Amino acid sequence: MLNKAYLMLENGTVFEGESFGLKAEAAGGIVFATGMTGYLETLTDPSYYGQIILQTFPLIGNYGVIPDDFESESIAALGYIVKYPCENPSNFRSEGTLDCWLRERGIAGLCGIDTRALTKIIREHGTMNGKISQTPPGEADRAEAAAYCVSGAVAAVSSKSAQISGSGRYRIALMDFGAKRGIAEALKNMGCEIYLFPHDTPANKILKIKPDGIMLSNGPGDPADSANVPIVKTIAELMKSGVPVFGICLGHQLMALANGYKTRKLKFGHRGVNQPVKDTAAGRVYITSQNHGYEVIADNSSFINVNDGSCEGLDYGHAFSVQFHPEARGGPLDTGFLFERFMERITEYATR
Repeated sequence: MLNKAYLMLENGTVFEGESFGLKAEAAGGIVFATGMTGYLETLTDPSYYGQIILQTFPLIGNYGVIPDDFESESIAALGYIVKYPCENPSNFRSEGTLDCWLRERGIAGLCGIDTRALTKIIREHGTMNGKISQTPPGEADRAEAAAYCVSGAVAAVSSKSAQISGSGRYRIALMDFGAKRGIAEALKNMGCEIYLFPHDTPANKILKIKPDGIMLSNGPGDPADSANVPIVKTIAELMKSGVPVFGICLGHQLMALANGYKTRKLKFGHRGVNQPVKDTAAGRVYITSQNHGYEVIADNSSFINVNDGSCEGLDYGHAFSVQFHPEARGGPLDTGFLFERFMERITEYATR
């Protein structure tokens, strides 16, 4: 039998449910993800650093825990909220239950609350902080939740040393701001050798390997965080080199900052595998996988979000970027062609 547990929002609203995963307290920003599947990719996505994930689909964990589907080795999120966690998963690849896995990784979970009501609060009032607790919460818990903030998120999830993987015709420098495994795998499948660099690697060290292309990965936090200023300067130097650059998610936002654009926080972000995005040139709509809480302010977007009109992509000629995830592990593969577009620009650059 599960023990009682609670969630207190910074506005004082309290939800009573049951504890699963590690019986612990966790305060952080609450964000909702709308995917019906892909919970393993969601939990292991470094972009969720410092956040408590709320799944809107009610039944989570039904195909168990499958390490081959992880996007990283660890869980960057602080907590996990679901309606019904599956206790008896059914999948030939499964190696355990969601409950046991969260306990092993030290992640506090909450289940049995009205996740629809909580999602509606966030949609109406915007993303807010909250705290999972094992005892009835009080004013001190509300204050702790309200005071929570994230800074230096990229440094917390980026690799600590350079790594090389794959082989092929083209050499790609991948700047790791919290990169999902799916990005490197997509590049390897295109016949690329990957040089992964920590977030604070200077431009001259990256250019020293003579890359054919440069990939800017996804990652967590506010792109305009002061801790990201050196990264933005590095990206500006890399773009001046003429080497083709492809940015995804946070990489898209940081590239925009390096080119004079501004960013701002979305009301409740885009997180899930069903975000409609329109190609502004072709007029075609794609369904995409996304996980971000900020947008680039631009009036010349190459892609826009159909729901709210926010910028989903920018094209600089030799460089381009998108807010969504074309590698889409845990989501639709509609926009996988963007990796081919990257290869085309690399080929053009190599034959100059």
